[in-house]
This record gives sequence, C-alpha cells and structure tokens, in this order.
Amino acid sequence: MTPEQFIEFARVLPEPLLLLNSQGKILAINQPVTDILGFTRQELLKKTILELVTEPPSKISTYLKACASSRTMVLGSLNLHHSNGNSLACRSQGAVVKPWSDESLALILLRLEERKNSNVNFILLNKKIEELGQEIQRRKQAEEALSKVNHELESRVEERTTALMETLNELQRTQAQLIQSEKMSSLGQIVAGVAHEINNPVNFINGNIPHLEQYIKTLLNFVEKYREYYPDTAPELQYLRKIMHIDFIVEDINKILTSMKFGTHRIQSIVKLLRNFSRLDEAESKKVDIHEGIDSTLMMLSHRLQGRHYQYPEIHVIKEYGELPKITCYPSKLNQVFMNIINNSIDAIEDLVISGHWLKSRLQKTGNVTEKIQPPTICITTKLIDNNWIEINIIDNGLGIEPELQNQIFNPFFTTKPVGKGTGLGLAISYQVIVEEHDGYLTCQSIPQKETKFTIKIPVDNR
Repeated sequence: MTPEQFIEFARVLPEPLLLLNSQGKILAINQPVTDILGFTRQELLKKTILELVTEPPSKISTYLKACASSRTMVLGSLNLHHSNGNSLACRSQGAVVKPWSDESLALILLRLEERKNSNVNFILLNKKIEELGQEIQRRKQAEEALSKVNHELESRVEERTTALMETLNELQRTQAQLIQSEKMSSLGQIVAGVAHEINNPVNFINGNIPHLEQYIKTLLNFVEKYREYYPDTAPELQYLRKIMHIDFIVEDINKILTSMKFGTHRIQSIVKLLRNFSRLDEAESKKVDIHEGIDSTLMMLSHRLQGRHYQYPEIHVIKEYGELPKITCYPSKLNQVFMNIINNSIDAIEDLVISGHWLKSRLQKTGNVTEKIQPPTICITTKLIDNNWIEINIIDNGLGIEPELQNQIFNPFFTTKPVGKGTGLGLAISYQVIVEEHDGYLTCQSIPQKETKFTIKIPVDNR
C-alpha cells in the first residue's frame, strides 16, 4: 500500500489512521488524526511517531517491531503530544500492511482511539468485575471468621463464593466476547463502506455502457453507409485507414465492450457479496439463503486461500451445495461462525505445511507405487436432513487436533495457537451462536495430520 493508496482508502473512515514504516516515520495520515492532535497535516508529516509520544523510544521501537512481525492486530497504549501542549492518552491497534523485505521497510497501519471515547460497556464491566472481586475477598474473610463458630454458615458462605466466582468468570467471558463482537462490527462497517464507495462509480460505468454501445453502433453504421455511397475514397484516406488499423478497431470494439460489461458485472457481484457478509442492518432473525453467507465469507478470505509468498500454499475450495430452503436465522452471526471455522481451517493447513509434515503425512507408498499427494483443500458441503433441519460440514486436510484436546476446543480462552495468534474465543463464540442462539448443534471430529471436520446442524425455522 502506497501513501496515496492509504489516503484514498482512509479518507472515508472516521477512525484516526496513520501509515508508518517500521522505523516510525509517518508516511500518511487521514483527517481525524489532525483533528484529535491539533497539528496540520504538513506538521505531522515532518515528524516521526517517536516525536509525537511521551513514551521512551525503546518502548515505541519494540511496539513497532511487534506490529511489523505479527499477522494480527497488536494492541498498545500511547500518550501523544497535542498542539496545545497537553498530553492525549490513546489506545492503539497496529497491523502490518507490507512485511519487511531486503528492499524496503515494513509498512504499518496504526489506528488510534482516545481513551475517553472507549466503549462504556467495557468500563461498566471492568467496574463490576472489580466490585465482584472485592466482594469475593470479603466473603472469603467472612468464611475464615465464621468457620470457628458454625460449620453450616461456613458451607453457605462457600456456596455463595462459588456462585460469585462463576458470575465473575461469566462477566470476563462476556467482556472478551464484546471485544470480539466489536472487531467484527468494525470489519462489517469497513466492508460496507468500501462496498458503497465501489458501487457508485461501477453503477455509473455500467449504466453508460449501453449508451456507448448504441452510439458506437450508430457511428459504425453511418461509416458503413458512407463507404457504400463513396467507395473510392482519396488515397490519403485509404492510407490512413490502413496504418490506423480501422478494420481491426471495428472488429475489436465489440469485444472490448463485452469485456467491459463482464468486468462491471463481476464487480457488482463482488459488492453484493461484501454487503451480504457485513449485513449491518440484519441484527434480527430473518429468512436468508445460507449459501450466500458461505460464499461471501469465502470471498472475504480469498486473499488467504490464494496463498501468500512461497511458504503459504494455494488452498482449493470444494463446494458441494445441496438444495436448501431459506432458513430463519441471525445472518450476521452465522457469517461470523463461518469466518471463525474457515479461518481455523486455513491456519491448520498453513501450520501443517510450515511444519514440514505435509509431504511426510500425505506421501504414502503401496509397493513401489507412490500415490498422488492431495493438495491443500477445504471442502464445504450442505444438505437438507429433513424438512426441519439442515447440515453444514466444513472439512480441511490440515494439521488436525490431538484427541485429548478435542473436548476442550469450544471452551472460552482455550487455544492451541501460539501467543499473539489466537485468543481462544472464535470457536467458543461459534458454539454459543449455533447452540444457544439457533438451538442447533456444533461438533468436531479430527484425525491428527490428516483432517478436521466441523458439523453444523440448525433448524430451518428457528423462532
């Protein structure tokens, strides 16, 4: 992403965004950054991030290094200088846009958020968690004092403490799920905004192509009639017609118009998939085509499915869709489930390839004949079980899950991924969406280093 591309992308977004290199040089900013800091764009572009913050340079360099080397958003906290001399406390989220290479430094996208504008829900949750923690401590102290007097009261206090601990854990899970939901909401808003910005010029182009086609046809008909009445044109005109390849242009112009129409229709279909994925206006239960949600999710993940660099493989997607009726569901939440599971499948395939076990686990010999190695694949099947239930299977031939871990994968905060790559919330939230909100079933079967299969069963009419 160049600074110019960043400005074109970021100018429609309300969040303060900066484009930096891994040494902290500011390459581009959008208007919200100048609004919260009080500096002009020219003043900010002459500075580095090290000049704008009050933290030590070593701390900022460590943070930028973490952003440049991580494939996920890296959270941080920055105190920024305001033009009026005050200090502005901000949360930050950094992500690498262009990884470091021998030819150039890494490009980092940095999103700022004033702490005073943080979500009120998180503040209330943290306050409640603190209050409950204090209450638990008081209960424990009361338990120690009352144990000498009455065993029955001791038992009641212990039960109450256990209940408060469960409530505390539930609030912590709720807090983490709110963070995850906020991320998905932000993604949906960005997707919807990009789709809207693309759709307007594409509709303009697509709407003008039929007029252009008709005008060109009219002009070509006029030229043809002119040639019929005046076949013997001047030698200079005949020469110009030859060197300008007029006959080829006449023949090729219809092909160009056809390709233009195909291109605009393709962009319109992509915009439709983007809108289906975001579904910001569909928080309530409604009837939808489940295949549209799967297709839009695959489109959102197409950059990962196509493979990245030499170490990440291209992943083949096999879609075996059955005849399904429209089902009553929460479409945006189901899209989040598809996103979580397919993302995990991609991670499992990449982990197996990077670990070097792909060839070893796929290469089987029967006598002297070596069987063909199966490529990295994700297979998605859907079918109608009966008139009341549908089934969705998502199968990958990646790293798999060890048997002793399979009964823990839907637990909140449980993850087999390294620190910084997984939060342990994706499958827990997916389980809650399918089981609790759709009265369905979500199960997993896995064979280590061979395949993993997630099965979703939900009712057709979930009311």
